Amino acid sequence: MLYCGPSTCTQAMKGSPIMIFVRLVLLSAVVAVVLAVPALKPVGAQQVPASRGEIAMSFSPVVKSTAPSVVNVYAKRILQSQDRRQPFGADPFFRRFFGDKLFGGRPRRRAQNSLGSGVIVDASGIVVTNNHVIKNGTEIRVVLSDKREFDAELILTDERTDLAVLRIKPDGEPLVALSLGDSDALEVGDLVLAIGNPFGVGQTVTSGIVSALARTRVGVSSYQFFIQTDAAINPGNSGGALVDMNGRLIGINTAIFSRSGGSNGIGFAIPVNMVRSVIDQSLTGASRVTRPWVGADLQNVTNDLASALGLNRPRGALVSQLHAKSPLKKAGIKQGDVLLKLAGKQIENAQEFSFRFATLAVGDEAQVVFSRKSKRYGANVALDAAPEDPPRNTTIIEGRSPFTGLEVVNVSPAVAEELGLPSSVEGVAVSKVKGRVARRFGFKKSDVIMELNESKLGSVSDLRSVLKRRDGYWDVAILRKGRVIRREFGD
Repeated sequence: MLYCGPSTCTQAMKGSPIMIFVRLVLLSAVVAVVLAVPALKPVGAQQVPASRGEIAMSFSPVVKSTAPSVVNVYAKRILQSQDRRQPFGADPFFRRFFGDKLFGGRPRRRAQNSLGSGVIVDASGIVVTNNHVIKNGTEIRVVLSDKREFDAELILTDERTDLAVLRIKPDGEPLVALSLGDSDALEVGDLVLAIGNPFGVGQTVTSGIVSALARTRVGVSSYQFFIQTDAAINPGNSGGALVDMNGRLIGINTAIFSRSGGSNGIGFAIPVNMVRSVIDQSLTGASRVTRPWVGADLQNVTNDLASALGLNRPRGALVSQLHAKSPLKKAGIKQGDVLLKLAGKQIENAQEFSFRFATLAVGDEAQVVFSRKSKRYGANVALDAAPEDPPRNTTIIEGRSPFTGLEVVNVSPAVAEELGLPSSVEGVAVSKVKGRVARRFGFKKSDVIMELNESKLGSVSDLRSVLKRRDGYWDVAILRKGRVIRREFGD
């Protein structure tokens, strides 16, 4: 049956009988196509499922192609614990005079197992997971989705991104590696799948969308630029895969926001563009991750600052401090400038600049667009590694003092970069807390000892000189997470 409006039919009936016949045939064909494909809509138009077939659509093809690449990761740690019935048993003073027997012998050793997930990213046996899953692990095992088990070798860790790279040796059967996507191409609302081993129940797949991008203040790594998803992520999912509908890895699941310990629909993943830089360096045999050095302290632009700096809205990263050897400074950027673009990408805040800068390759150059006094400029910034000047002079403090057991180093740009310290900080940094004495007095990794007994410390040698005086008391100023803490200890 042919349906047409009056004007269309009138127009079609004009002319010779042959032309009328041809027009009617063509018009009938067009109408038939329209009626046969009612679901045709403009690209991007939203619609509800129109048939049982559409309702029955499944993610199973994506799951089948990606699930074999997601593994379980088990790490075994050996912990030392004291008998809780002997509150003075951990004090070396009492042990020195009364011995171990009075307090039930030496500290007990017990094993603790942690469970997480991982992703095969190279068919040769390269697996990426979260650093917190395998941290301090003495034995690491990887279990594939087909139940094969392998001992894993830890080849690279990066605490600043909470990533670790493992190697397993295939037993003849090929491994299925997951291809890496582009996290910069993600948009809010994109469908994603989270694959991992929540609560140790076995491999599980959950679906959701990208809820937000560039999330900050998550607190699990130095680079605050996370993908947020409502795909259920639970304990045990850490290190697992966040994949797109093309079956590509777009993030490593790493954290959840929860008051109960279970999923509240707010999960966070490390973008794959950061993961890629760590994987690439692990394949070169690097012993630690090296990134380009900014050499500057950056802050977000507020509404008031935007108005004062001549910007139409709050955006960019304001340079608040510059190290004397900073690549930004060498390129002509000054304190008070606002960084607006990096390598062609818009910069919304300081966290985004730090993240994007860290994903670039050392040895290249990147163009930075910045604003100064309401005018825009461009500069090519060298992507150099942070210099280790002065040399770190790694030293373990011995003797009798609250500092006994600390591993300390001179602060250099390289050390500041590794420990997440401000670029302009000076003093002696704590790289490890090895002894019970130093741990009992509250020292932590990344502390910067700035002053001791009214003497300003510029190097490890300065610290050792003050300790040799044996003043009998210790008045110390420590920089910790941007705050200066003063403490007094007695022998």
